[in-house]
Amino acid sequence: MANEPVPSSEPNPVRRTVRADGVAELVVDHPPVNALPVAGWFALAEAVTAMGADPTVRSVVLRAAGRGFNAGVDIKEMQRTAGFSALVGANRGCYAAFKAVYECPVPVIAAVHGFCLGGGIGLVGNADVILAAEDATFGLPEVDRGALGAATHLARLVPQHRMRAMVYTAATATAAELHGYGSIHAVVPVDQLRASALELAARIAGKDPTVILAAKESLNGIDPWDVNRSYRFEQGFTFELNLAGVAEDLRSEFGRSSLPGEGAG
Repeated sequence: MANEPVPSSEPNPVRRTVRADGVAELVVDHPPVNALPVAGWFALAEAVTAMGADPTVRSVVLRAAGRGFNAGVDIKEMQRTAGFSALVGANRGCYAAFKAVYECPVPVIAAVHGFCLGGGIGLVGNADVILAAEDATFGLPEVDRGALGAATHLARLVPQHRMRAMVYTAATATAAELHGYGSIHAVVPVDQLRASALELAARIAGKDPTVILAAKESLNGIDPWDVNRSYRFEQGFTFELNLAGVAEDLRSEFGRSSLPGEGAG
């Protein structure tokens, strides 16, 4: 089946600009915590794809407005939607967005502040370079809401056994810890994050574009991970947990106890 966006009356949560130096800036802005509904994930996928197809774009900065980078999927949308359509939509929307970041022909720089949870890990794990603010934290609360997924991407950020512990406990890791592992390029004060990301993106954009395109394609080609296939495998277990009746109660409980004003994971 093709990935089809779900119609939505909500405004597009992704702002996009292209600077004269060839740097595209994508800003996710979906208050209160950037927990995206189904349509939002497809909108993000479309925005990344469009920037990658623009011949004037040589690098992309992906960042967010508000309290944190991303709090995952909108659990409230799932809870108010009968059947499994919202779950399937979220699965397919996240897959499309993560895939768009990974397969974007030009380098994607993720600039992370605050919380990066659930689907945020999928975006960041598939980015080419990660910059983080000093307050950034990273985690997969999936087991607490009866789901699985994005361990594929967390395993690109932390060592294997740290990843397993984080999945089983839903514990978070700091930007400083990930910088120690080498997955985060730099940790900067939060008020310097955007400028630092744009500066790095401009450095990349200043290189020969043909060489950078070839470099991105070659790096993806030698990647030992098939991130698209691996993530889809994980998603199958999320659907199994829903069919087994385990997930709904956990989602409701998680929505009540998660970030203030959020209700999402």
